[in-house]
Amino acid sequence: MTASSQAPLKYLQAYPQALQDQVHQLIAQDRLADYLQQRYPAGHQIQSDKALYAYALALKQDHLRNAPAIKKVLFDNRLDLTHRALGLHTKISRVQGGKLKASNEIRVAALFKEAPAEFLKMIVVHELAHFRESDHNKAFYQLCEHMLPGYHQLEFDLRIYLTYNELKASSFKLQAVSFELQATS
Repeated sequence: MTASSQAPLKYLQAYPQALQDQVHQLIAQDRLADYLQQRYPAGHQIQSDKALYAYALALKQDHLRNAPAIKKVLFDNRLDLTHRALGLHTKISRVQGGKLKASNEIRVAALFKEAPAEFLKMIVVHELAHFRESDHNKAFYQLCEHMLPGYHQLEFDLRIYLTYNELKASSFKLQAVSFELQATS
């Protein structure tokens, strides 16, 4: 079976087949973890919502001083399951007296607590960019690239990381089923 005829990589479907084939090759050679570890060896210490808020606020101050204030930034355990997203920027409007008040929140999938530092920064930059550009258009991605040079490569590598995590989880499930079958035999 050639790499291009293997199962599709759901996080990489929008990328050229040649890149998908390279990832399939890394998977077949059991080198996906090595690739990620070599490129992104460092984790991060941001484990609480308070630390994540401070981190996002610092990035906002560096790049988006005139953007609206952030009311809340937090890790969300349900985010990737409920919204099929890794991060979420919400603008909540409330009527207060005769005025309309808006507050901005950023939710980051909890899986980023364990992800390399560069991936956490990439997702926070992505959500902050929505303060200026609501759509995923050319201006949005230019802003992301301005705030985080190499953004596009990080986004691609994040998709490889998600693929790796999914493969690892499915392998663990297969091992558990195999163990159960052996125990019942």
